[in-house]
Amino acid sequence: MTDFQIQADAAGVAAAAAERIGSVAAAGGHIALAGGSTPERAYELLRETDLHGATLWFSDDRAVGPEAPDSNYAMAARSLLDHLAEPHRPRVHRIEGELGPEAAADRYQALIRAEMGERPEFDLVLLGLGPDAHTASLFPGKPAVGESGRLVVAVPEAGMEPWVPRVTFTLPLLNAAREVIFLVSGADKAPAVARAFGEPADPGSPAAHVRPDPGQLVVMLDEEAAAGIVR
Repeated sequence: MTDFQIQADAAGVAAAAAERIGSVAAAGGHIALAGGSTPERAYELLRETDLHGATLWFSDDRAVGPEAPDSNYAMAARSLLDHLAEPHRPRVHRIEGELGPEAAADRYQALIRAEMGERPEFDLVLLGLGPDAHTASLFPGKPAVGESGRLVVAVPEAGMEPWVPRVTFTLPLLNAAREVIFLVSGADKAPAVARAFGEPADPGSPAAHVRPDPGQLVVMLDEEAAAGIVR
């Protein structure tokens, strides 16, 4: 069952997300970060938080270097990681996009298995939702959505701007998580929310297939983004 947590605005969504991230980090959890503006606001709120026991990963990234403007890692570093003093810094495993999408996906999958075993279960995975109801870098109609054998795959052709190759978690890895939180804000996302989480959900929407079992699915969204769902 989906747990909808509706806040007044994007700031409220970010605050709620930061609180949950901090709680999982305090327990020493493995947390996969997402890109996007709402997560960025949440990361900024964590600058004074002790994250030293946590291990941070990324649910997807572009196949670019760590300082590139399009890099999710660069966003996390700018908004959070670069502001943490050494005693409070978590372990961070970024996707090495500069290796190219295929090599980076292979390297990240191997690292996840080395750290977490053959059947990894993230304590918390953060995800965004695109206007086309994509999530991570799982785009409608692209092969990565149907991947069932790998944990991490290359996405040679993105489904929207920026038109650069990606590396992404697959649905089997997302659905093995103990908790998945979607962070969504803005009226422009209301149709995608309805497609991904309405009754019935649109099977052509990649986000509609993120249903962790037996984990928990939480959708944190503001009132504008929630306008299209029937509750």
